[in-house]
Amino acid sequence: MSYVQTAPIGAAAARPATAERAVGLWLLGLAGMVLVQVMLGAITRLTDSGLSIMEWKPIIGAIPPLSDAEWRRVFGIYQGIAEYHQVNAGMTLDGFKSIFWWEYFHRLWGRLIGVAFLIPFLWFWVRGHLRGRRAGRLAAIFVLGGLQGLMGWIMVESGFADRTDVSQYRLVAHLLLALAIYGALLWCALERLYPARVWPQPPVHRVLRRHAWIMMTVITLEIAIGGFVAGLDGGFVYNNFPMMGEHWIAPDLFALAPWWTNFFENPVTAQFLHRLAAGFVAIALISLVVRARRAGLDADMKRRFYYLPFGLLGQAMLGIATLMLVVPLPLAVAHQAGAFILFSLGLYALHGLRRARA
Repeated sequence: MSYVQTAPIGAAAARPATAERAVGLWLLGLAGMVLVQVMLGAITRLTDSGLSIMEWKPIIGAIPPLSDAEWRRVFGIYQGIAEYHQVNAGMTLDGFKSIFWWEYFHRLWGRLIGVAFLIPFLWFWVRGHLRGRRAGRLAAIFVLGGLQGLMGWIMVESGFADRTDVSQYRLVAHLLLALAIYGALLWCALERLYPARVWPQPPVHRVLRRHAWIMMTVITLEIAIGGFVAGLDGGFVYNNFPMMGEHWIAPDLFALAPWWTNFFENPVTAQFLHRLAAGFVAIALISLVVRARRAGLDADMKRRFYYLPFGLLGQAMLGIATLMLVVPLPLAVAHQAGAFILFSLGLYALHGLRRARA
């Protein structure tokens, strides 16, 4: 089968092609910033820093406390919540500052993402490089970013009452919204960095696309379950593998009543589901790679699928090491980043199958 690559002709077309690449690199950089934000969020959660800032000030909140009196005022607010009394009773002001800064940088980085999005967006739009549906999609992503900031505050607010941590439901919502923003930015970047080729689409491509979407759905589900594991501190129970203690299936898997609450509120069940879903990710991913290998794809497209097993292996090793070493901070953060990287590799392979209409 022959492929026809559409390409700009003449010097007049060089400028739009260069602009497309510039937009693509900008969006790719934004996706990278979101990934860094996800890692900062993991550090914030693992260091119990998320409740250290109890005021939501989207604009002036970018300025940290600048005087001893202001530090003591902010610390005094923190001393009024359950986390201080039940987890950090007796914490000094210096100890409070050590957790405050993680949450502060997490919020500050979110603001920087907004600036890094808005200013180039307006510049590309004024220059005529963003028009119509493309501009609308990016504007929608910007709105999602604003909603993510609001969702982050709603999540943090859930820990101000009788809890010593944030709601796991709101944590998962916050994580999945970050994944949606990240995926949308990455997809838009790939559209500009890898222009569509015009060719007849063989039936096998439609089959592979369906399979790839199933794989992406399972990966997303696994990330969501991982959010419940994190929110419930499920990584601190049954720290052996592949068994759970002395059992293949933990005896307290359904310790809560009614039984269905275990899926959302029992850390043992969350960890078991995370292990189980990882197996389904492996099945969906490996079978897709085998099917792609047999499909007679061109070398460039086939290479995209060959990256997937390496991402899967790395993420599995990180997950097992994180569990067995009882959630050390560097490994836990790398494991969360690895989930997004595996998602990225899946999206990259799926994007290779999308083509313009013949």
